[in-house]
Amino acid sequence: MSADSKKKEGLVPEPSLRRLPVYLAYLKLARKRNQEFVSSTHIARDMGVDPTQVTKDLSYTSIVGKTRVGYEVNTLIDVLEDFLGFRSLDRAYLFGAGSLGNALLHDHGLDQYGLKIIAAFDVDPKLIGRKIEGVPIYHVDEFKKMQDNNVEVGILTVPAEHAQEVAQDMAGGGIKGIWNFTPIRIRLDKNVAIQDTSLYAHLAVMFNRMKHFKPKETAE
Repeated sequence: MSADSKKKEGLVPEPSLRRLPVYLAYLKLARKRNQEFVSSTHIARDMGVDPTQVTKDLSYTSIVGKTRVGYEVNTLIDVLEDFLGFRSLDRAYLFGAGSLGNALLHDHGLDQYGLKIIAAFDVDPKLIGRKIEGVPIYHVDEFKKMQDNNVEVGILTVPAEHAQEVAQDMAGGGIKGIWNFTPIRIRLDKNVAIQDTSLYAHLAVMFNRMKHFKPKETAE
C-alpha cells in the first residue's frame, strides 16, 4: 500500500509513529531555546535521520512547512500532540506494583503524553491498601468490581510467569490497549492492541552493539 493510500485510510506506518514522539521531544527543546522555526533538514541533522524521511513522517499529520523557513515550532508541537493523542488524557490501570510498576507510578511525565494511572493492582499484602504518588493499590481481584469505570488502557508489569493470565483477565474486564513491559509475548483477541516494551530486549541490543566497538588504541 502506498503512503498516499495509507493517509487516505488513516493508517500511519509504525516506524513513523515511533519517530513522531521523538520529533516532538526535539521540538519542545527547540521551544525552550526560543527557536521559532525549524526545518526538516535541521531535525534530520540533529537526530541522524534522512531529511526526506522527516518530511514524509510529518506529512502524515497534514502539516506543511513554509518554503525556506520550515515549520513553526509552536504550531508543529500542537499538531503533533493532537495527532498522537497526547492532548487528551486517557485513564489507565497498572497491573503489578512491584519495582518497575512503582517506577512508573513515580513517572509524572506520563501525564504529558496523555496517560494517567488512576489505580494499581497487585497481590502483595504489603502493597495492597497503600497509595503510591496518590494512586491507590488494590488486590487484583478488585479489578472485576471496577470494570464499570470505562478504563480501556492497562499497563502490565507483573512477573513474567503471570503475564498471559493477567492479560487475559485485563481483556475480559474491558481493557482495549495493553502496554506490556514483561518479556512475554502476549496472545489475545485481535480487538486488543498490545504494545511490547521489553527493557531486556533493548538491553541485549545495547550489549551486542558494545561488543562490536573497536578497542581504543593505547599510547606506548
